[in-house]
Amino acid sequence: MALFSNEPEKSANLIPPAQKIVASLPSAPASSAPAYLDRGTKINGKLRFEGAARIDGTVDGEIDGKEITIGESGVATAQIRADTIVVHGKVKGEITATNRIEIHPTAKIVGNIAAPKLIIHDGAIFEGQCSMGHEADRDRKVRAVS
Repeated sequence: MALFSNEPEKSANLIPPAQKIVASLPSAPASSAPAYLDRGTKINGKLRFEGAARIDGTVDGEIDGKEITIGESGVATAQIRADTIVVHGKVKGEITATNRIEIHPTAKIVGNIAAPKLIIHDGAIFEGQCSMGHEADRDRKVRAVS
């Protein structure tokens, strides 16, 4: 009995605590879970997401990321830039996507949008201008021929 003796307790299965912690850590990648801002969340400022993000709260400012989804209860008064943008809620501001923008029936967008691909579902509301050219095309200047 090691409790009452001066000898340390010996066990064949004893693993130092540091090794137990390392062995029990999951090896899932850090970006495997999308970011989520739930109802009741209110943010003012700049947001940058490395992976997918869903916003069901209120954002006032700028949103940058790879795949941004504005949920049905989401309200964004913001400039939104991403590869793919899906809107179910309300957005007021400029939206720019490098891949596509998808506007669902519950969505209301007031502002200009730009993307090479655009999907607007029946019932969606969009008030603004749309540009579907590539970014390189928009950057070219047209010169007058004289």
